[in-house]
Amino acid sequence: MNRRRFLTLSGVGVVGAVAGCSSEADSAESVDNHPAAADLDAQPRRGELGGHVILAFEDPSCPTCRRFHEETLPDIRENIVDTGKGAYVVRTYPVIYPWGEPATQALESTFARDSEAYWALFEHYFAEQSSFDPDNVLDRTAMFLTEETAVDGEAVARDAQEQAHNDAVQADIQAAEDAGLGETTPIILLFEDGEFVTKVNGSVSYDLIAEALGERDG
Repeated sequence: MNRRRFLTLSGVGVVGAVAGCSSEADSAESVDNHPAAADLDAQPRRGELGGHVILAFEDPSCPTCRRFHEETLPDIRENIVDTGKGAYVVRTYPVIYPWGEPATQALESTFARDSEAYWALFEHYFAEQSSFDPDNVLDRTAMFLTEETAVDGEAVARDAQEQAHNDAVQADIQAAEDAGLGETTPIILLFEDGEFVTKVNGSVSYDLIAEALGERDG
């Protein structure tokens, strides 16, 4: 692959960074040694590791992350995940609005029980983003999980309140800090067949991601 292909997209990448939600160590060369990808196999993901990796640091309270999920993620799933070309991996990074912190605790508590319930809750946070605040997020989380998934929502809310899975939450934050990612979400790291290509910020288009990963060649 031509690792410098992305230089032609650098201007677009800058636009993406400006568009992100705001509150930079991408020298490692592969998914195996990049600090942002530490313990990657234990993270929530769609698709299988071994090909391309789209690693996204996201805050459930971030409106730009919501737009990324609505506008770009469907194309990632259709063209990368569902075709077996790679994986989309999420690390939660609560740096925008205060309710993102208890929501992230709840996400990790849910993931420890059921990965599909985790994805359902993640999508629920984005879909109903404007209705959450620090005072109601765990009550609303418990109600959603109990009504819409097989997970005990009250148990998740208790775990989140007690930070029972705080090690997982802190591991994601530490990975972002070790990689020098800053606090503009979403932060998306792209690995073409395991080799680091670039980092972009904001609700970037699928076309940008596809070109960076060599999916527009030929």
